[in-house]
Amino acid sequence: MPQPPVFFADRAELQRDVVVLSGAEGRHAATVRRLRPGERADVGDGAGLVAECVVAATGPAGLELSVRARREVPRPDPAVTVVQAIPKGDRGELAVEEMTEVGVDRIVPWAAARCVPVWQGARGERSLAKWRMTAREAAKQSRRAWIPEVTGTASAREVCQAIAEAACAIVLEPGAAASLGHLSLPDAGDLLVVVGPEGGITEQESAAFHQAGATACSLGPTVLRTSTAGTVAAAVLLSRSARWS
Repeated sequence: MPQPPVFFADRAELQRDVVVLSGAEGRHAATVRRLRPGERADVGDGAGLVAECVVAATGPAGLELSVRARREVPRPDPAVTVVQAIPKGDRGELAVEEMTEVGVDRIVPWAAARCVPVWQGARGERSLAKWRMTAREAAKQSRRAWIPEVTGTASAREVCQAIAEAACAIVLEPGAAASLGHLSLPDAGDLLVVVGPEGGITEQESAAFHQAGATACSLGPTVLRTSTAGTVAAAVLLSRSARWS
């Protein structure tokens, strides 16, 4: 049987016996997904609460859904953070979409020294909003109870701080002696991966990250684009964790 579609609403709305999906979310459910009375749908708040619903009524503005049951999905453990150097064009949204689908929990846009795009002022706000909307939509498509957090843009110093706080931090570097697939992982704690820009991480950035506690790892003999490396690395780590067992 196909699984019911997932939509998002405020937590307060999910506490009601009847959840009303209106606005863009309601129009999508009614006109794009064409849900009809009696069909199943799940509605989450993006922070672990999921209401299992049945469509009660449809209208031009959206849907009314009767709540049959509620469940709390624990926060994923271990959590996976990807520090993503900002790519050119729409490759950033592609990276966010794929990382969300594979299970990344936190995405940190990183203004690396060799990044071509510069997120400043209104342009930076628009770009960040696109990343966050992409994460939200990808979480719906992949039926995630938790929408990944997309933080504000980080500097190299802030990345060093995140590395120091992680249980295990990895910097992806082509040609590194260690392979990510064979790296010893901690029994508990969050995992962090740093993905550099197309032009590569500078020597200064690499030295700072290693001093903060990161391990340089490769993903194999080929060189991946910055927009796909984070997804592949997260999949390798998750396949070795209890989350995918």
